[in-house]
Amino acid sequence: MFDLFKKSENKGPKDVKAVRDALLRFIKEEFQKVEGGEGHNIKGISIFISGNPGEKHIYEAAVYVEEKDRFKDELQRIADDYALNLPAEWEMDISFEDEFPPEAIKADALNAAIFIRTRENTIQKSASAYIRILNGEAEKYEYTITSAGGKLNIGREKKAQIEGGFFRQNHIAFLGESDNESNKFISRRHAHIEWNNDNGCFMLFADEGGIPPGNKIKIRSAINENLIKLNSIYQGHTLAEGDQIILGESAVLEFSYHIEEDTDG
Repeated sequence: MFDLFKKSENKGPKDVKAVRDALLRFIKEEFQKVEGGEGHNIKGISIFISGNPGEKHIYEAAVYVEEKDRFKDELQRIADDYALNLPAEWEMDISFEDEFPPEAIKADALNAAIFIRTRENTIQKSASAYIRILNGEAEKYEYTITSAGGKLNIGREKKAQIEGGFFRQNHIAFLGESDNESNKFISRRHAHIEWNNDNGCFMLFADEGGIPPGNKIKIRSAINENLIKLNSIYQGHTLAEGDQIILGESAVLEFSYHIEEDTDG
C-alpha cells in the first residue's frame, strides 16, 4: 500500500507546512485555469493522495484529515483572495488511493492529484450493495444493487398498473398475491433507490404511494438508531451500512455493502 511514488521519495517537500503550502498553491493554480479563473461553475474538488507509509502521516496532517472542513476553509480563503468566485455550496472530498484516477491532475513533486468537478465533468464512482428482505414476501430474499444500475423501483407486484393505465416495473417487487400481512400495506409505487455520484452513495426516495396520507416509509438509522420518516418525494435519505427501511406498517428491508455470509453448517 502507498508505494506508488517510492521512486521519488527524495523529491518534494517533507514537512507538514511545506506540503500544505505546496498543495494549496497547486490547487489555487488549477482553480484559476477553470474558465479563466471564473469559479462559479465549479461544483467541487476531489483530492487524491498516495505515497509510501512513511509519508502518509505528513499528508494526513497537511490536509487536516481529522478536520476536513478546516482545509476547505483555507481553500475558500484563497479563492476569496484571488476572486475565484466559488459557489456557496461547493464540495470537497479527500481520499487516499493506491493509484490516481486517469482524469485527475497530478501535482509536481507531491504525492497528490486533484480533480475539479464542474457542471460539465465528473469522475464516475462505482459501488455495489445489497437489499435484504427481513419482513414481508418479495420475489427474492436478497437483491444486488449497483451504481450503474440506474433507478431501482420498490413496490408491490413486478409490473404494477398505476394512474393513467400505464405500468411501472418494480425491480424490488413484493408479491401481490401473498398471505403475508406486510405486503398489503406496500404501494405499487412505494419508493426507489438511486446512486448519487457526486456524494458517492446510494439514496432512498419515497414515491407517490409511499408518502402520507398513503402508505409510509421509515428508516431506522444504524448510525445513531434515530427514526427517520420520508414525507416528501423530494426528500432523499443517504443509505448507510445496516439501515433498516420500513415500508407501510411492517415490511422491513436492510441495506448493506457486504454480502451475507452463509452461517449454516
